[in-house]
Amino acid sequence: MFQRRLSFLLVWTLLLLYSCKDDKPLPIDPPVENEYLEESSVITELTQQQVAQKATALNPILAGYVKNGIKVYKITYKTKNTDGTDIMASGALILPSTPNPVSMISVQHGTIRDDSSAPSNFQDGSEGASFGSLFGSMGYIIAYPDYIGYGASKDLPHPYEHRASLASASLDMLRASKEFLKGRTDVKWDEKLYIAGYSEGGYATMSLHKMIEEEAAGEFNLRASSCGAGAYDKTAFMKHVINTKTHGIASYNALYTWVLLTYDRIYKLNRPASYYFKEPFATNITANGISAPIAQSFDSALNESFKTDLNDGKDKGFIDAIADNDVYNWKPKVPVQLYHGDADQLVFYFNSEKAYTTMKALGANVQLIPVPDGTHSSSITSYLIGTLAFFTSTK
Repeated sequence: MFQRRLSFLLVWTLLLLYSCKDDKPLPIDPPVENEYLEESSVITELTQQQVAQKATALNPILAGYVKNGIKVYKITYKTKNTDGTDIMASGALILPSTPNPVSMISVQHGTIRDDSSAPSNFQDGSEGASFGSLFGSMGYIIAYPDYIGYGASKDLPHPYEHRASLASASLDMLRASKEFLKGRTDVKWDEKLYIAGYSEGGYATMSLHKMIEEEAAGEFNLRASSCGAGAYDKTAFMKHVINTKTHGIASYNALYTWVLLTYDRIYKLNRPASYYFKEPFATNITANGISAPIAQSFDSALNESFKTDLNDGKDKGFIDAIADNDVYNWKPKVPVQLYHGDADQLVFYFNSEKAYTTMKALGANVQLIPVPDGTHSSSITSYLIGTLAFFTSTK
């Protein structure tokens, strides 16, 4: 009986195999392609002691915060230029050497004038190599976008202080970083995200915060943002520098010129420098761009007709371009901390004051921490230490 049953089962199995021999094989799901991440490569690895040396160079106080070594990657990712065309951008992704789950900080860098200072180049003395190493060694994953105009997109002009593209390039870097981290075993991301930046980075951080909450809230667990010395109220900033006698520092005025020329280009105003500037400044700027020195109060280098049309509201094109880059009049859903030196001659303190009073009136959880007698550069250490304490308190 047993042998008969076994023979029956063998025959039945053969019949099943025969009947299925012409069937198509079960489909295999193709590997998931990254939507944003294009390439990644290791830049360097630093021990805890090497990071501590970098931190000491910034400020001896900061060396005490170093806990881990780090591994640094350059990632290349898809994003869009200011005109909507597809481009490749890049940034540095810094991983702490720790088995513990860690949070991520997206750090938006301050103003740089050359590609060598871009985070993905990670050169000694650059912001990415110093601040990025420091925060990474404290036990954070650091996403450090280059922005458009540096790194993989260095052949394109940098859209200086342009709200939308600073935000989108930083957001797409975060998306690429998320794809990079998926499935990795050498670092454990706890899915929490913090964002921070100083100077142009402060402005970019505020812009990124707004874009995440409005366009990508479901993609990230954003916990808080820390913004230092950003020019959030572009409209008030413009009115101030065209109507007020200011410092006359040529390197600062070059940045005001850079904003003006950037908006002229992006918003397709396409005006000659002579529309905005008196001679000999107009000719010099036409030839040398933002390298042309203005070593006097910025308002005194501008044409009276240009200033009059701005004050009277006649130059709607430029006024609208400036207003499109305001980023203070909205209500963040997660806590925001603002740092600003009250003696800042480059990005005037009223920018943070205006953001604070406006957001507070809208019901936001926002704090303003003034740095007494702080200049644009001397306030950075206070910002770094305060940002670390703030992010730690919101974990």
